[in-house]
Amino acid sequence: MSPLTLACLAWPVEPLGSVSAFAAKLDGFCAEARAGGADLLLAPEYACVELGAALAGNRSADEASELHAMVAASGEVLEAMRAAARRHRLWLQPGTLPMADGGRVVNRAPLIAPDGRLAMQEKRQMTRFESERWGVSPGAPPSVFPTPWGLIGIAICYDAEFPKLVRAQVEAGAWLVLVPTCTDTAHGFQRVRIAARARAMENQCFVAVAPTVGGFAASAALDQNHGAAGIFGPVDRGFREDGVIAEGGYDAPGLVLARLDPARIEAVRADGAVRNHRDWPRASIPRPEPAAFA
Repeated sequence: MSPLTLACLAWPVEPLGSVSAFAAKLDGFCAEARAGGADLLLAPEYACVELGAALAGNRSADEASELHAMVAASGEVLEAMRAAARRHRLWLQPGTLPMADGGRVVNRAPLIAPDGRLAMQEKRQMTRFESERWGVSPGAPPSVFPTPWGLIGIAICYDAEFPKLVRAQVEAGAWLVLVPTCTDTAHGFQRVRIAARARAMENQCFVAVAPTVGGFAASAALDQNHGAAGIFGPVDRGFREDGVIAEGGYDAPGLVLARLDPARIEAVRADGAVRNHRDWPRASIPRPEPAAFA
């Protein structure tokens, strides 16, 4: 398999008035990524929700109307995403969008091929905001996605903090896991960043993070956003000592690019100083009993 040039986008959140304005903004980032040599662009979770306040006619934050407006517009937003991928002949993971699933709302991340075909990963683990205030429901279990560079996985934000969800994708053949994220505090972002680095270490794979940054008061979901785009790899031979492949500045919007070679993953898994990927415990570990103090 040939190397992949990946672009991770720290998306600057701002009020937008229409789906066409969002489409133009996304198109600009796709053009920039393609000009930089990217084969695949990763954008953040809920980036398109910056539309929600305007679509709902909100001048102040209102969670229910914002979510309803975004779900109603999700088909049009998805078509804008597909059009951007086709226009720039780019593989695109454009973040996530809330979508109706029967009587529920789920958070879906499309992976779009350059010809507009797509497949979806749904978020499995809900944050407290999603479950307690927004009413977003858990989605389907993890999948893997065939690409010209092999199988890749998507772990949406909080999902990356659960080792077994990512491990399921790695065991299915993923050598790269994409993490679109949306966090409103430094604590939240650091949880995702630490988790991404840990998943890269323990699975000897690449993990890429794309966050939302900035925000505005009228948005219920995106009033504050913090993070940094980053790409992480194994902490072993042939990689940097801290496992950081590339990383942008904190709360700095824009692209971070890196060329990722699946052959490097195969090599470190076969002959690293350690073999985290191979040595992952296969059998269930018995529940520990309380220790006796003497």
